[in-house]
Formats: sequence, structure tokens, C-alpha cells
Amino acid sequence: MKRLTTLALAAGLCTAIGLFVSSGPEAVMEAAWAAGWGAALVVLARVIAVAWAGLAWWVVFPAEGRPPLRACVSIRFVREGINTLLPVAQVGGDLIGARLLTLQKVAGGLAGASMFVDLMLQALTQFLFTVIGLGILVALGGDGPIVRYVAVGLAVAAPALGAFYLVQRRSGHRLLQAAMRRFASGREWRALGAVDVLYAHLRGLYGAPRRVASAVGLHLVGWVIGALEVWVALRFMGYGTAFLEALVIESLAQAVRGAAFAVPGALGAQEGGLIALCAVFGIPAEAALALSLVKRVADLLVGVPSLGLWHALENRARGEATGIRSSLRSVFGAAPMPAPLDPAYGYAASVAAAADAKRGE
Repeated sequence: MKRLTTLALAAGLCTAIGLFVSSGPEAVMEAAWAAGWGAALVVLARVIAVAWAGLAWWVVFPAEGRPPLRACVSIRFVREGINTLLPVAQVGGDLIGARLLTLQKVAGGLAGASMFVDLMLQALTQFLFTVIGLGILVALGGDGPIVRYVAVGLAVAAPALGAFYLVQRRSGHRLLQAAMRRFASGREWRALGAVDVLYAHLRGLYGAPRRVASAVGLHLVGWVIGALEVWVALRFMGYGTAFLEALVIESLAQAVRGAAFAVPGALGAQEGGLIALCAVFGIPAEAALALSLVKRVADLLVGVPSLGLWHALENRARGEATGIRSSLRSVFGAAPMPAPLDPAYGYAASVAAAADAKRGE
């Protein structure tokens, strides 16, 4: 897997370098410099979009067991930083985000379920955002290979999106249990308890249509906020791009990034996609590459502090765990204390403990 990631990164890097060289590095840098303060506004739009996505994640939770809004927003920044800057196929940050949420006193099953629901709603709204962008492009008179390629991509993505949803419902629960019964043995059976709890929380979250609808609406607004990045950057470069045109560019460019999930940072894919999409509206390749540079600056300026926040949250959790163990030792003496259980496996561990006690009788 690491070898494939390295090969994908090398291919993406070579593609990006080739595009910059063929377009003229001086012309690209001149266009990027022309963005000026627009680059700062792009970073601001990115911050707002990520925080808004944290709000959309927060509304999914039921009132009982809901973490603080600040926790969801901060962890959403961590998810963004990991998925954007690290070679984790754009999903590793979400798994880490669910684990970080358990450090905020959220039950492990609920944290995991919320992460899956949030991923599902993000994927659904990105699909809808792409459909909207494609519809606007056709309405503006766009026709040709881009329209056909995007239409084919949507036709392929639709069943994949449906399968991801079904995996989280009752049919997926049965398949996962059957697979675990076939391959698990002995103490590994205790994971079945964790699976049952996860799917119970998934049913509870999907069974609240108002919260789900609110999250869908918030995510859609978040994608539109992302289109502001394109509109602002191109405006500051001197191109009178209409907002609807910027929305088309952003929606289809995000679809390209999603399709290139195996390439770290969608390196090369983002640049090539922006060149093709900007060309539809008469924007030259050097401006498209400058736009990509501005967006990657936003990736760094938002992502690097987010990785620092991840480190701080981990250190804080370790410090709190150490403090709790020290307090227990001071009360109960120097007897070795067991390490605290990860909340994600609390239910499964209790099931296993009960089974062990019953065998002892």
C-alpha cells in the first residue's frame, strides 16, 4: 500500500511539474502574485468552510450525548489537516477524528457512528453539488468532453454512494456479523458487541430526519462557501468571472479531487482539472495553475495548524490519563493500575468480562 501511495505521489508530482513547465513558471507566478490580498480572503473562506462543516457534524448528534460545538469544530479542522496534507487516501483523518471525539467524553459507538453518517452526508452533498455544477454548465451553453466525462463519473459514483449507505444499514450489519462469525474466534468474538453498538447508534442517527436534513443543508452551504475561493481568487487576478461560473469550476474540481483520492493531495489531478475547467470560460492555463497554487497555500495555512492542534489534543489526553492514574495510585496505594479502556471498545470489553466471570463460576 505504501508503495502504491509513493508511486501515485510521484506520478502526481511529475504531472504537476509538467503542467507548470508547459504553461511557463514565470507567467504562473505572475498570475498568482496578482491575486494579492485575494489569497488571504481564500484562506479566510477555507477557515469558514471547515468550521461550517464542523457545525454540520455537530447537528447530527442527539441532544443527549452531543459534544460541545467547539469540540466538533476543532476536530473537524484536524480531520481536514490530516486528509489534505498526509497520505491517508482522504479518509484517515476521519477515523482519527472519531477517536479524538471519544476523548471528549463521547461514547465510542456514538463517535464512530457520527463519523460514518457525516462522511455519508458529505459524499451525498458533494454528489449533489457536482450535479448542480453540471446543470449550470449545461445551462450556460457548455457542451463537449467535460460534460460527458462528468456525467459518466456521476453514473459510476451513484451506485457506490448507495452501497456506502446500505453498508451502514441493516443489510451491512448482517454481512459484517456473518463475516466476523466466520473468521473470528475465541476472544475476538468480543468485537461483535462493539459492532452491535455501532449499528444501534447508526440507526438512531439516521432515524432523526430533521437532524439529517439540517446537516445536508449545512454541508451544501459549505460547498458553496468553497466556491467563493475560486470567485475571489480569479476576481483579484483580473478575470471578471461570474459566481455561477466559479461554482461550476469548484464543484467539478472537487469531483476531480474526489476521484483522485489515492493521490496524496490530488497532486497533478487538481492542476489538470482546473486547467480544463477554467478553459471552458476562457481562463488561460497560467491563471488556472495560479488558482491551484492559491488553493494549496490555503491547504497549508489551514492544514499545518490543524496538525498542530491534533498533537495538542493527543498530549492533553495523555496528560489527563496520567493525572487520573496518579490520583488513583495516591488513593489505593502503589498497586499497578490497569490502563483505561478505550471508550470505543467499552461495551465489547464489558461483554467479554461478563463471559469470563460466568466461566469462572
